[in-house]
Amino acid sequence: MLIALENGIKGNKWFSLIDKVVTERTLGMAWQKVKTNAWACGVDCITVRHFSKDSQNRLLAVKEQLREGRYQPKPIRRVHIPKPVSSEKRPLGIPTVTDCVVQSAVKLVIEPIFER
Repeated sequence: MLIALENGIKGNKWFSLIDKVVTERTLGMAWQKVKTNAWACGVDCITVRHFSKDSQNRLLAVKEQLREGRYQPKPIRRVHIPKPVSSEKRPLGIPTVTDCVVQSAVKLVIEPIFER
């Protein structure tokens, strides 16, 4: 990723990283990361298992939405889970599987920049 990013630098300024986020390779790697986790479904009620049945088409659709600037994340589903040692509950936000894939793809692109 760093080599691809270095090739994209013009005058030591970053002009865009979205072209790195929307590659099939990056979205595919992001999907593999999300798929290995047991994500609960978000507000769209699509589970990882359901997403995986048509993952290629779903990834192509999100790629086009991102590329065209039409991607809009869904609202977060809020659940309250009990705290281990008290009767209180803490809020937990659950994004959709698609949003998790996009977040993971963005992380794959920007993390090497900031880690460097």
